[in-house]
Amino acid sequence: MSAVTSVGHLARRFFTSLSRRPPSAADTSWALAQLLPGESALWQSMPVQDRRHSLLVARRFVADGPAPERAEVAGALLHDVGKREAGLGTFSRVVATIVGPRTARFRAYHDHEAIGARLAADAGSDPVTVELIRGRGPAADRLRTADHV
Repeated sequence: MSAVTSVGHLARRFFTSLSRRPPSAADTSWALAQLLPGESALWQSMPVQDRRHSLLVARRFVADGPAPERAEVAGALLHDVGKREAGLGTFSRVVATIVGPRTARFRAYHDHEAIGARLAADAGSDPVTVELIRGRGPAADRLRTADHV
């Protein structure tokens, strides 16, 4: 991703993160229908901003190409679940993005893929889901594209 594309993505993500509006009931029902019980609990534990973002990414992921398997859609919905471990709000996430992994919480934010993969594995996710959250596997590039529109 180019620096200009990255800045644009980050700016859009910042402004949509300011809203505390929860996902719609229809979107929540759709997400929960894609997830195993342990995954549902993980998704529901994410901050509302991250759940809204995950829905946008998962919908783009589904629309962008051949029909993905359920485990891949779950990976798209849970791709940022590891960020909850850092416990950072919107403004702290901006600082963490700019300064890097200088503190334990900032490090957790930057390591969210590995943390999320562990959480998903512990929740009983399919290995395909775990690898996609980790940023690996056949659908990883497709997920990155859906995440950086």
